[in-house]
Amino acid sequence: MEKAALKKDVISRLRKDILLLEGYKPPLTGNSNAIGLGLIEDAFPNAVFPRGSIHEFLCDQPEHAAASGGFISGLLKSLMKQGGACLWIGLSRTIFPPALKAFGVEPDRIIFIDLKRERDVLWVMEEAIKCEGLAAVIAEIEAVSFTESRRLQLAVEKSRVTGFIVRNDLQKLSSTACAARWKITPLPSEIDNGLPGVGFPKWNVELLKVKNGNPGEWKMEWSDQGFRPSREKALNAPLKQTERKAG
Repeated sequence: MEKAALKKDVISRLRKDILLLEGYKPPLTGNSNAIGLGLIEDAFPNAVFPRGSIHEFLCDQPEHAAASGGFISGLLKSLMKQGGACLWIGLSRTIFPPALKAFGVEPDRIIFIDLKRERDVLWVMEEAIKCEGLAAVIAEIEAVSFTESRRLQLAVEKSRVTGFIVRNDLQKLSSTACAARWKITPLPSEIDNGLPGVGFPKWNVELLKVKNGNPGEWKMEWSDQGFRPSREKALNAPLKQTERKAG
């Protein structure tokens, strides 16, 4: 029994050491939700949002791409607090820059790069994420291979820049080396206190895969203070246990 307990303790410490080497550091006291995602952060190793990693967002409809863009903009608010600019790369600009202010991001800190060829988007992203002065890099593409995603992941592990890939063609879906795979879909917004107008953005957030973490599904919305759980009764519905580990 003592030998089994000792073996279990050794394995546990090795796992923690590996997570530290991969950049998953335990949160500081009183700073457990540094990225501001609340309950969602518990799904990540050590309950820490994986910065310095590549995140993949799946979009099979234009409105899903818009929802992903809004969700990523909310993440940028925290990622850019310590300074640094952000690159947003794609074939056609789908983000309305002034709208970024609604998520606490100044548009003049985002550098938009519009290209003509799909293959150039990944090349520019790979070169950009090597720049340690950037806070984040977003690329809107149709597809990415495992080899390409592995190169991107290796690059951010050195620079500690956070990368986001927004994939808009699920017919070309394949396995990747990304740290997390998301699917963000829009939900009807709610008006505060019965006031007229449009409410804050609201999403169904699916964390389909996460390396060394636990996938799940949440309803989230944006507010003046940042992300918050939807004010509906069902705030969190975990996925099946068979889908817990990333491939």
